[in-house]
Amino acid sequence: MLKLNYTDVGLYMERTITNPELLIAQRVLLAMRLGQTRPVEPGHASFLLPADIPELEVLEMALHQEYGSVVTLIAVDEEFVEVRLSGSWIAEDKDAHEGMFLAVMSVYPEGGTASHRTEFLIYKLWQMSETYVSSPA
Repeated sequence: MLKLNYTDVGLYMERTITNPELLIAQRVLLAMRLGQTRPVEPGHASFLLPADIPELEVLEMALHQEYGSVVTLIAVDEEFVEVRLSGSWIAEDKDAHEGMFLAVMSVYPEGGTASHRTEFLIYKLWQMSETYVSSPA
């Protein structure tokens, strides 16, 4: 599962093998104990990758091989590609700009499925793009 944390300073992504239902239940329970609400909404999240990262082609090929993937790639312009994920949004309210997004791609992380490899590729490309964007030209 990919967990995307959107904060006031940007996006932080991590891979986790935590059961998504358990993670959602923990967040909702914590909010309830604090007297807050934490709606969980189905939705989409996206982030940009530089279009010239060579490994992007590997992700494109992996997505073509998967049926019913929760991931789509959309060319934004010559410089960037948008990676769009389907999943669950957990935040103060459904229109919040800060929150946590869960994209469940590999049901059995230890199984080495195609979805698991795709999840790893997305995470790896995001890490590479963070280095790529922050390095001097």
